[in-house]
Order: sequence, then structure tokens, then C-alpha cells
Amino acid sequence: MRVLIVDDSRSSLAFLGNVIGALGIAEVECLLSPRAALKRAELAGFDLVLVDHVMPEMDGVELTRRLRHSPSYRLVPIIMVTSDNDRALRVNAIAAGATDFINKPFDPTELQARVSNLLALRRAQTELAEKAAWLKREVESATRHLVEREEEIIWRLARAIEYRDGDTGGHVSRVAQISYLIAEGIGLSPERCRCIYLAAPLHDIGKIGIADAILSKPGKLTPAELELMREHVSIGARILENGSSDVIRTAELIAQSHHERWDGTGYPDRLSGTDIPVEARVVAIADVFDALCSERPYKRAWPVGEACREVIGLAGTHFDPACVAAFEARWSEITALLSATEARTRLAG
Repeated sequence: MRVLIVDDSRSSLAFLGNVIGALGIAEVECLLSPRAALKRAELAGFDLVLVDHVMPEMDGVELTRRLRHSPSYRLVPIIMVTSDNDRALRVNAIAAGATDFINKPFDPTELQARVSNLLALRRAQTELAEKAAWLKREVESATRHLVEREEEIIWRLARAIEYRDGDTGGHVSRVAQISYLIAEGIGLSPERCRCIYLAAPLHDIGKIGIADAILSKPGKLTPAELELMREHVSIGARILENGSSDVIRTAELIAQSHHERWDGTGYPDRLSGTDIPVEARVVAIADVFDALCSERPYKRAWPVGEACREVIGLAGTHFDPACVAAFEARWSEITALLSATEARTRLAG
């Protein structure tokens, strides 16, 4: 423990230093100048400060007030040393942040008792703060591990859905990354962008409930088959309903509404405009764009530029115009993403 004593009287300074030093529980540093004491306090961490009331540069009340302005001394005990018993002085000193008072002339026994008690309080306070900091680190570490596990499970499940849908080309990964760029582009918070990024891969989770004959049919679906295929959004929402995490709750919104259209002609609820959850509006663009660029048993892969023009042309009908504008604004990053994915595919091949 470290104690700072500030007094413009050399005799008082020596007396206080000797009495407190005799306790043998703290290092004691003595200074005659309040200004020098402020500078020293910025550099060294003291556990207790004693300040004289009457000093020429600044009085003890002002020194106390300035010390309290420093976050490092917000909780450090400060003792005001004074021969004045005036009530107004004590009220002002307490308002400035004084913890206790020592009267002149000093009683060495009383002085040592007060200093010992305040140092013990400071020690307990410091130990509690250290334990709280340790606990915070432990909680953050445990939370980080939980988040990492949640992310791993989501991506492995998304990979399984992708195989189930007959696609192993990284569709869900690209949808997630493009969705993140769009979400960021429309000004969503980093937390919501992250949620959308992690939830987007589960947008088609309901397809695990669709029969293979429909899901893998190479030709055009009949109206009856199309109705069965469309049930994947409701199946997905039921799989994800009542989630306890933000990511799963976001995934439920996306699974339920990513086939809604801005003009109200989508499914399953024929929502329109901003009644469609923004998370679903974001993912809808990423999903359609990447699906257009991907080859399927029933269609060719569109050229990237042609797919981009198609998305832009559907602003205000199929898609939220603001989301399309963000898609267009982040186009250079999207094409870089597609090029990187293509390069990885060639290397893997």
C-alpha cells in the first residue's frame, strides 16, 4: 500500500510521515507542494492521500476536488488535515470528496487507527475490484466459447442443408457474406449485421422437410409441386421458432419471410414494404442473386453482370429499393467475393 501526504509545513509533514511509517503497512511519500502532488499522483498510484487544509498554492478542498476528477482517484480515501472545526469547511470538503478528517494537534494513536482502517478498506476494495475484473474475463471467455460453438453448429447445419439441396458450391456461405454487406450498407448496427450473417445460412432450413422428388426434380415443378415446395418457409420457421438466442430468432424471421416481395405478391403471408422484416429483405436479395449465378439441374448459371442487372431491375417490386441500392453500392466487394470463391473452387478441383 502507498500513502501520499501533502502539507506545506515541514514539521507537520515529518510528524505525519513518521507516525504513519511506524505502522509498517505502507510506503509513505511526503510533498510540500499541492501542484507537485497532483503531478506525482498522475504518475503513481496511491492508496490513501492526506491533505492539509491551509496551503499557499491551493487549499486542501481544491486539491481534493482535483484529485477526484481523476478516474484513478475516484475511490481512493482522502483525509483532510485541519485545525478548523468550522461546519461549513467540513461540508465543502465532503462535497469535494474528502473521506475523513484528522484534527490538529494530532493524536498519534487516533491517526494510526484511522489510517489503518482506511488502508484496510482500500485493500478490500482493490481485491474486490481485481476479483470482479477476473470474473468479467472468465465470463467473457465462456461467452466467447459459447458463441463460437453456436456459430460452428450453425455452419455445419447449413452445410448439411446445402448437401440436402444438391448444392455443394458454397451458396449459403455466399448468401451470408452478401447479406452482411447489404445489411452494413443500409446502416444496421454491427450486432444486427453479425446476426444476419450467422442467421442467413439457415434461410432454407425448411427444405429438409421437402420430398426428394420435388427438391431434386430436374424440370419445372407443377403447380401442386410448387405449392409443396413453398411449404419450406413455414417448415423452417417452425424448426426455428421460440429460439433463445438473437441469431436463432433472426433466422426464424428470415426463414419465414425471405420469399415475401416488396409489392406484396410474395409468400407465404403476402407481406409488403416495411411489413417484411428487414432481415428477410436483406437476405432475399443475396439469395436470389446467388441462385441466379448458380447452376441448377433445372437452369443454367446466369452471367454475374446479368444477374446484377436483374436484381437492380426488381427494385420496388420484388425487392426493397434501399436494400438494392446498398447491393449496388457494395458491388465491387460482392464481385471480389465471387472471384475469391471461384478461385477456391478451382484450387479444390
